[in-house]
Amino acid sequence: MDTQPNPKFVFNVLLSCLFLKPHVCLAADTIAANQSLSGDQTIVSAGKVFELGFFKPGNSANYYIGMWYSKQLVSLETIVWVANRETPVSDRFSSVLRISDGNLVLFDESNTPIWSTNLASTITSGSAQAVLLDSGNLVLRTAGSNANTSEPLWQSFDHPAHTWLPEARIGFNIVTNQTLFLTSWKSSEDPAPGLFTLELDPNGRNAYLIFWNRSRQYWTSGAWDAKSRIFSWVPEMRLNYIYNFSYVTNKNESYFTYSLYNPKTISRFVMHTSGQIQQLTWLESSSKWNLFWNQPRKQCEVYGLCGAFGSCNEAFSSGCSRITNLKYCGTAFSANAESRAPDVFQEIRIMSLPENKQSVVIGNISDCGSICLNNCSCTAYAYDSSTRCSIFTGDLLDLQQPETGDRSGKTLYIRLGSALPLLKSVTANKRSLVIALVSGTAGLLTITFVFFLWKKTWGKERERRRKNGETKTLEKERKHRKKYDEILRNVSDGGGKNDTELPLFSLRSILAATNNFSEANKVGEGGFGPVYKGILPGNQEVAIKRLSKKSGQGHQEFMNELKLIAKLQHTNLVRLLGCCTEEEELILIYEFMPNRSLDKFLFDPSEKLELDWGKRFRIIEGIAQGILYIHKYSRLKIIHRDLKASNVLLDGAMNPKISDFGMAKIFEINQTEANTNRVVGTYGYMSPEYARYGHFSEKLDVFSFGVLLLEIAWELWKEGRGMEVIDASVRETCPPDEALKCIHVGFLCVQEAPADRPTMASVIRMLQSNEATSLPPSKEPAFSTNRNSIPVVGSSQLPAVFSNNGVTISLPEGR
Repeated sequence: MDTQPNPKFVFNVLLSCLFLKPHVCLAADTIAANQSLSGDQTIVSAGKVFELGFFKPGNSANYYIGMWYSKQLVSLETIVWVANRETPVSDRFSSVLRISDGNLVLFDESNTPIWSTNLASTITSGSAQAVLLDSGNLVLRTAGSNANTSEPLWQSFDHPAHTWLPEARIGFNIVTNQTLFLTSWKSSEDPAPGLFTLELDPNGRNAYLIFWNRSRQYWTSGAWDAKSRIFSWVPEMRLNYIYNFSYVTNKNESYFTYSLYNPKTISRFVMHTSGQIQQLTWLESSSKWNLFWNQPRKQCEVYGLCGAFGSCNEAFSSGCSRITNLKYCGTAFSANAESRAPDVFQEIRIMSLPENKQSVVIGNISDCGSICLNNCSCTAYAYDSSTRCSIFTGDLLDLQQPETGDRSGKTLYIRLGSALPLLKSVTANKRSLVIALVSGTAGLLTITFVFFLWKKTWGKERERRRKNGETKTLEKERKHRKKYDEILRNVSDGGGKNDTELPLFSLRSILAATNNFSEANKVGEGGFGPVYKGILPGNQEVAIKRLSKKSGQGHQEFMNELKLIAKLQHTNLVRLLGCCTEEEELILIYEFMPNRSLDKFLFDPSEKLELDWGKRFRIIEGIAQGILYIHKYSRLKIIHRDLKASNVLLDGAMNPKISDFGMAKIFEINQTEANTNRVVGTYGYMSPEYARYGHFSEKLDVFSFGVLLLEIAWELWKEGRGMEVIDASVRETCPPDEALKCIHVGFLCVQEAPADRPTMASVIRMLQSNEATSLPPSKEPAFSTNRNSIPVVGSSQLPAVFSNNGVTISLPEGR
């Protein structure tokens, strides 16, 4: 049946459109000359990636023009750019963003312009338009111009706020003398410029520097390595298959920019209010931002975080201010000795010293204090038998309390003004003196009596209970701390200084996080024991690994994890967040990996379809980079010894992270191989020389990596049927040359002789090479020719031909 439109309805719609104010509607991406944006109206980029309009941060009463990710992509409102950071409006409905005199201008409630693109433009308002691009760049350009070829008149990428988006730049333009840098918000509810900035090193050393208040440097990324495409002091970048960084410099400009290898990835850099630069990636599966890495890693490394006279540690920080001025300095003491009491010093133990020190050659601590007392500007001093006397002037900034186990702290003596001025003359005003003394004494006696009465009667029972409870708690904490300190001493290399930086969790907090280790929270179990998902305060998801009383592993593996993972930091190594040693428990707390372990996706038919070829190849590269890091670039040279699919965890973005360093072994920097009488690991992933004779080197991990690449037979490859090796779920979608290259590299890694296997550096070069013909030919792999010659037995059953090694086997797993 045909339906004719209602003429009256059509007329009313047309009439309303004619008389309505021409606001932006229907989520267009452009503000044209005859349009405006107000109230709840927004514009949305063409691909529905970003949205721009008025927003209100948190519980603030102010409104700002800002840009955020479209709710279709990121369900959590995430502001990436703010126009009027310092000039908010109070009423978004009476404030308007529109084109005026060739500029994009924000008018407040009284029609006063409070923000503008501020161009001395010669174009008319009628020929200008503002367009929001899918890159997150708001551009002002001439109407009708080609967005891809014509230069914009103005763009938000030239005026970044606190977020650095892909394709944007950080650097400076020599011609215009314009610097592009990130500036933190003042607080989470105030987008006004805060204390911290991220910018290109003005000294031309190709490094980022974070400054405090644009004047004090407190962190540097290190120099840019163009060949490796990383910053020397940001180890997380050793593998970065999310970002592709570039440094551009010429006579007109110098800047850094980056792009995403996978355009579908949603990721950003943020200059946080805490003074940390953070790299965040959106996890659609859990609807939250995942912190990939942040620097400085410890907040106490942020200069002046706690303010003047404030002490910072990772658990607590606060600042102080003087309530009594310093009164005595220099000759004032001798001239007015009767009028003022000398200043005193407050002893603060175990403290890292501030930087603004002046060294003085003095033989003892008393002379050091006297020098400070006689200097009007001196606010503190420290004395050490090795560093001698250090004098500090002005505000004391950047005081830090070292973490548990760190014995590097010094004693600092902070100068305090005397709070009791002496009376100048007793005879000058004897009556006033008597009155003052009597009144003061009476008041003091009254206060003392009242306190005594409270103590004796009302507060007696309360005090008893409090002391009893505190005694038990303090004793418990003392034992806990003593045990942890003992572990830290054992963790230190060779009994020397320990530099493990690891928070200590209470058992009570662990029980609360895991609902008393409930089965509902259990996510897996390995040779060490069960693993639980936990929720810490602030909704932080963690994985909690608890040593089982029945486990074949134990104290040694626990301390190995502490010793190694706490000192390693790489994007492809799982991050250890803390531990618990209370009440005979040995518990490790890790970052949570929502996609579990790699073996679930490789061997479970219902899961393997989740791994397309692109994800598989990135996982291969990620594992390779992680192994290369522990072999060559970490603070310790480490052989993992138990590399297998179940020890590769996957985060929300399917990034691989190597875990379980309980069986790992530390090598000296120049050491290449070693022997052991305790063979540990998983047969099938062990190299022949290790399984037979306990002989191991970094080539053991190379062998295990090769097994991970293959998992299938040598015969198919030898018969020229290499593509049949590839899992059927990705066979039709993967590039044949790339897949065959991975198989070829895998076979090279599992050669019988360690000398025939490539190093991990060579593996990465081969994986990244486009020339498959340049790969060396592979020999028959060890696990094929000697499949039946390596028995899976304990030490008591080893044949006489083998060395008498004690064998520790992880949980058996199918290949």
